[in-house]
Amino acid sequence: MIVEYIRYRVPAERSAEFEAAYRRAAAPLASAPQCVDYELTRCVEEPACYILRITWSSAEDHLQGFRGGPHFAAFFAEIRPYVSDIEEMRHYAPTGIRGQGAAVPTLYDWAGGAEALERLTEIFYGHVMEDDLIGPLFAGMDPGHPRYVAMWLGEVFGGPDRYTRERGGYPHMLSQHLGKGITEPQRRRWVSLLLDAADEADLPGDPEFRAAFLGYIEWGTRLAFANSQPGAAPIAHAPVPHWGWGVAPPYVPKG
Repeated sequence: MIVEYIRYRVPAERSAEFEAAYRRAAAPLASAPQCVDYELTRCVEEPACYILRITWSSAEDHLQGFRGGPHFAAFFAEIRPYVSDIEEMRHYAPTGIRGQGAAVPTLYDWAGGAEALERLTEIFYGHVMEDDLIGPLFAGMDPGHPRYVAMWLGEVFGGPDRYTRERGGYPHMLSQHLGKGITEPQRRRWVSLLLDAADEADLPGDPEFRAAFLGYIEWGTRLAFANSQPGAAPIAHAPVPHWGWGVAPPYVPKG
């Protein structure tokens, strides 16, 4: 992916028209398959300065695919009057240095940390062992298994990397599913029991947390299902996934 930054300097008397033009231009931009996302921001200290950020699938996709494609004409028709206001227009390649600051809590912290996740998995596996459909998958389960799964969830949700350091990380988790032949009804029962356990364990019930939590559970169990099938050839070495809030960050009422 490549990030394009365009810096404008637009006089105050034209700013409303400029923003209106970009609201219209956003429709063909968003429809372009080469566009990943975009954002127009305005400088607080110098309101005449605007920065447009567009993430493209590649520089080639932008310069040839988009500009030579069916959406460019409608986009450019809206912004043409402001081309002379451009001060800089360049592409930047991501360096991989990125992260989330402490202003937004991790899912791990929001859930209640290791204690809450261990409470969750103890309750969950108690139900699993009594379940006729998925109980047989865990026959002879290591007594420490609930705690290990809590460690995995903790690392996935932004907590300490204990599962990587103490349990072998992603390759070890993958090994637990290979050849198991999990069925779709078993996968769905796993999800259902875990969601019930989340209620019993008093995990946060706000829509934002539960949406992110369920998003990971659906994603993870569908991967486990696919990786468990006969003949599956999943990637053998990968980092433990890190899951965030997704579309809806945590809702914190203003005082």
